[in-house]
Amino acid sequence: MDQLNSIEDRAAGSTGKASSVYVPPIQRTKGQPAPIAANGGLSYMALDRNGDAGTAAATEAALRQIAEGRGQAVIDLLDKAPPGPIRTKWGLGFRSYSECLEYIGANNIKAPEGGIALPLRYTIYEEPSYSVVPSNALWRDPTRQAEAKALRKEEQDMGRRSLYFPQILRDARRIREYYPELSLNTPQCMDKLGLALAYCESKCKNFYDAAEVERVFYPEMEKLLLEFFPDATDALVYNHDVFDKDYTGDRTEDQDNKNPGVNANYAYLVHNDLTDNSGRVRCRELLTRNLRNFGREQHYTEEEADAKMSRRFMSINLAKPIETVRQNPFVLCAWPSFADQPYITHYRIYDDRVGETARFTYRPSHEWYWFPLQKPTEVSMLKCYDSITDGSVSRWSFHSACIDPSAPADAPCRKNVVVRAFVFF
Repeated sequence: MDQLNSIEDRAAGSTGKASSVYVPPIQRTKGQPAPIAANGGLSYMALDRNGDAGTAAATEAALRQIAEGRGQAVIDLLDKAPPGPIRTKWGLGFRSYSECLEYIGANNIKAPEGGIALPLRYTIYEEPSYSVVPSNALWRDPTRQAEAKALRKEEQDMGRRSLYFPQILRDARRIREYYPELSLNTPQCMDKLGLALAYCESKCKNFYDAAEVERVFYPEMEKLLLEFFPDATDALVYNHDVFDKDYTGDRTEDQDNKNPGVNANYAYLVHNDLTDNSGRVRCRELLTRNLRNFGREQHYTEEEADAKMSRRFMSINLAKPIETVRQNPFVLCAWPSFADQPYITHYRIYDDRVGETARFTYRPSHEWYWFPLQKPTEVSMLKCYDSITDGSVSRWSFHSACIDPSAPADAPCRKNVVVRAFVFF
């Protein structure tokens, strides 16, 4: 507690300066446990040193955690466990997808019509975790090769602290069968579950052309959001990713020229893109610093940003297939089924910021949804952050990619574009 008070005192002192970084207050949903996080849950922005946004402190914490060996102890525990299912405090977990799928079949785990039972991958590491992003200068510093080696190994080891667990996906298009009062294509569904579905006939011809996506698709998605949320005053699409494992062209990422490249990998670990802290930090740095914004430029003053963020705002991810999805679907978990569960903070260390994402441990009660054979005109929407904390609405919907065991063996991998946006009210 004394350490947290000290951090908060330093944050309070720094925020009085005109050039200070933005340190969000600790905000949690009413009734939700405290997150599993560093610094008592306070953002690393509070540990800023000469304008580094807390990146040095986060890097030191990452290296210290590696040296303490708690993550390695979890790996050792899994490695030494006998063959077969691993009994965890949440249920039986499995080292491999195939082993978990075999268990599902042997135990006749069934899904409702339109759904499917399959393995999903969850972390079992209940500690905050860290990764240093590829653009960080640390990787190119010859004086830090030993640190880079340790951090690279840690990045590789993260997947070894996760297991597959059996879950059931429900067909989201049948949402009225589970929630008769809800329609999937409404803001009420987003408020209740943190997910929804919209439609778009895009005029974008080439989603592999980042400039065309920004010029054509970003405004389409902003228009869609304003029509979907009639009470909204503004929507800002600020970046995107294209996912296509089979793509044979140039995948190169070029942040300076607003080109995210083309992803060959799908995110198979259950996660959410933002947290209580990073939802506010990411919004603030977009508004006042236009930081890593691929969309319309933003140049708000601190006071204008304060006013805009004093009202409700949300972060929404919108995923649109380039062609009908037949394998590696994108799946979403409904808020009420995990609203009382703490998230586990994962810190992403850049040169000029420390991002936060969230991971979750397995619960058999998690309520998962998918859109089987999602079409190019269908835009699945998931909430990554909501500034309302009183418990009256969903705060986020965690999500994952998965492997559909019912798909034909030659089914092509998912090809889709995902845009990230803030919506203001």
